[in-house]
Amino acid sequence: MPLLTIHHKTEYRYAHPVAFGEHRIMLRPRDGHDLRVHAHRLVIAPKPMSLRWIHDVFGNSVGIATFDERADSLSFNSTATVEHNPAEEFALTPDDPAYFYPFHYDDDEFPDLVQFITPQYSDPDGELSAWARIFLDAQGPTPTFNILCNMTYGIREMFMYRKRHEHGTQHPLDTLQTRSGTCRDYALFMIEALRRLGIAARFVSGYLFIPGDRAHGYVGGGSTHAWVQVYLPSAGWIEFDPTNGIVGTRDLIRVAVARDPRQAIPLHGVYLGSADAYVGMEVAINVVSAGEEARARV
Repeated sequence: MPLLTIHHKTEYRYAHPVAFGEHRIMLRPRDGHDLRVHAHRLVIAPKPMSLRWIHDVFGNSVGIATFDERADSLSFNSTATVEHNPAEEFALTPDDPAYFYPFHYDDDEFPDLVQFITPQYSDPDGELSAWARIFLDAQGPTPTFNILCNMTYGIREMFMYRKRHEHGTQHPLDTLQTRSGTCRDYALFMIEALRRLGIAARFVSGYLFIPGDRAHGYVGGGSTHAWVQVYLPSAGWIEFDPTNGIVGTRDLIRVAVARDPRQAIPLHGVYLGSADAYVGMEVAINVVSAGEEARARV
């Protein structure tokens, strides 16, 4: 059984005890036909006054914690065990309505996809649109899967992955102009490029599993990861990871989907105290197979 265990610990440290406002927690993997959550445990210190779970507008599992205790640190320790059964790499057939681009979404589905087709970020000079069109065949209709795969591989090959210490995700035009960014930057950039072609795309946040036999070449491990889902008629939502050139869900553990990265932040909250009270944050993430977990206990 392909079992994986995800250990995720985030700790905030302060110079002196502070009070805490509400915190929203998006750390529980998202169940699906390819991913089944066997167990999830979340330990928060100091212990929250209340912790309730809801499903947001996208169906993501969100924990909402409130506190009545002051402390000089705040930690979230999440452990999840999942059964991961990624499907074989998907490919369209000539009988599929989206085999060639351009294609049309069904009238019944289109109203629900509008938010994922409409660009959310400015492109005043059409630079992003022009970049997206380089993946179209000038001689006639282009196989849709060629566009999606070539864009996924193209970002990985043409752009340079780099970690940024600034909060948030950079504007897609900044990613295009610098040809660099994080996994979240790459995902947003690809989403906005696809939306300019009229293709429905959304943001995915989760984790990357790095198997020992495929460790070389993967980037984005040791932290939360981000990639793209694209909706195609008759095929549904399909995953593409432009950071690592992955098509499908191989080695990708989904936690949340959203229209925009700002809606899929793993941890979000505030503390009540002076600005200089904040000392720093430490994040430790480890994704291991059941076999590796068992060997670690020996």
